[in-house]
Amino acid sequence: MGFMKRVWTLLLSGLMMLLPLAAHAQGRVFIEEEGRPAGAVSSIELNGITYVEVQRTARKLGTQVELFATAKQAKITTKGFFAILTASLNEVIVNGKHVPIPGEVVIRGGQLMAPVDVFLLPSFQLAVNRYIDFKKDTLVVERRYNVELTEPVLNTSDNLLVFDTQKEVAFSTSQPNPHTILITLKDVTLKRDFYKRLRTDYIASAQVRQVRGDAEIKVILGDKAKDWSFTPASDGRLVFRAGAAKANPVLPTKSVPAAKVPAATNTSVIKAEPEPLSIVASDEPVSMTSVGNPSVLEEDDFEEMVLDAMDETPVAATPVPQQEPSSAPKGLTAPVAAVTPVIKSEPHPLAITAHKKMRIVVDPGHGGKDPGAVRGKYREKDWNLAVGNELAKLLKKGNFEVKSTRDTDVFIALSERSRIANNFKADLFVSVHVNSTQNAQANGFQVYFRSEKATDKEAAATAALENEAMQYEEVHYNFVDALLQSLAKNEYINESSKLAGYVKNAVYKQPGIGISVDQKNCIRQANFYVLKGVQSPAILVEMGFISSPKDRGRLSQSTVQKKMAQGIYNGIVNYAKQEGWIK
Repeated sequence: MGFMKRVWTLLLSGLMMLLPLAAHAQGRVFIEEEGRPAGAVSSIELNGITYVEVQRTARKLGTQVELFATAKQAKITTKGFFAILTASLNEVIVNGKHVPIPGEVVIRGGQLMAPVDVFLLPSFQLAVNRYIDFKKDTLVVERRYNVELTEPVLNTSDNLLVFDTQKEVAFSTSQPNPHTILITLKDVTLKRDFYKRLRTDYIASAQVRQVRGDAEIKVILGDKAKDWSFTPASDGRLVFRAGAAKANPVLPTKSVPAAKVPAATNTSVIKAEPEPLSIVASDEPVSMTSVGNPSVLEEDDFEEMVLDAMDETPVAATPVPQQEPSSAPKGLTAPVAAVTPVIKSEPHPLAITAHKKMRIVVDPGHGGKDPGAVRGKYREKDWNLAVGNELAKLLKKGNFEVKSTRDTDVFIALSERSRIANNFKADLFVSVHVNSTQNAQANGFQVYFRSEKATDKEAAATAALENEAMQYEEVHYNFVDALLQSLAKNEYINESSKLAGYVKNAVYKQPGIGISVDQKNCIRQANFYVLKGVQSPAILVEMGFISSPKDRGRLSQSTVQKKMAQGIYNGIVNYAKQEGWIK
């Protein structure tokens, strides 16, 4: 009996050791994109909620992601969208607004894990231009479509290709030879491309594919197809019919409305556009290991900046406004995390807003009590304003939406300039400046985009010169400002570099400027504070050197200032054409 008792004790001990593992069983969530497997990500089940690895899932869905080990946070970004996830909080900050999620963000095995619901948020789906659904253990990803080909209808007397539509569709048809039908659906997005050899008497093969903004349909008729048609049905569907004789198509019953957006089946779809709250700092201890993950950033500088900001700025606790109830599964609550210090601040200005015209912020550097570089009677701020105003005028005539950070001689703080751009939801930010150095031989046009590391000592010195404007600022930044600034790594660095190239080439080709443009060395990188935090491609133009007698003589002329503005404008137009904003 004593032996059996020991056996049962060991078995019970083993079962007790396995219970914690069952609480968050390891697994995989698969990703299916447009009907095809697209890999898998690590997942866990925790309290009945499916969690996925944040970093890999975000990248699989086409966004950028940064991990901050010290702050125990992740930032997911794509154009016009950012989300901040913080370990131990059951909410995510989406474009500055607090959105509840069914469970707390957790750390397991050195990985930041979040409920899969984060990637089902409507704002996230809109940002990545996809419909995303979660079915069983699979994230189903589709184009943000408005036309869908349903299963072909193969009758004895005819064959039908039926297209569900969510909008009125213009189309054209042609028949280049007796067996081939070509149809173009204008300005639509297909759910999926389709190609199939049907090998019937009426349709030998059918191909439907996305070609830029249109859908192209190519049908090869079968041997017995004597008549074909492509017509709208009374319920809005479009129907291709091929048959032995002319007849109206008989459509199958429309089972699901075409405009229905796929919804999650076994997780909550969060409908949350609550009022902006304050960033909540939780003091619940959480450990995070990041050994072996090269993309995890050790943000010691960030932590020091936050502590400095908290020392400088008195913090007053404020009540958290009531949020809309979460649509978590029945029986599952998503309580608001404990809020020890609550820092009241302005919400981050970004929001998802589609607009057809490119929005550009023109930023004439310095101004008011900040003259910028000075040589004799000439002040940088005056030249920046003259060229900036002329550039804004050209952009407005060119049918862009334009906002200037200043159009008069006033002082604007560097941090306020980026905030203006983000409030405007700018697509481009162009800051206009004039360079200066102790070396009177230095001259020429340069264009910069932001990088933590300068191209060289000269670029670093230029950034330091322009950042001197911070001495005129009479504000202290609170914790939220510090957080958002530190997270605002320029994810648009590639686009900024591309924009800089177009502007450089256009200024080089613009006649009448008379300032040298070194084709190989005038595009530079440096850490300009004014570009930090701008959520769009951003460049800083140095039109020439006020310290150079040659450049100074040219830039002091109003005609040259107008030519400079024209050159910068031409570069922006060329970039906009390349990116598809204008034709």
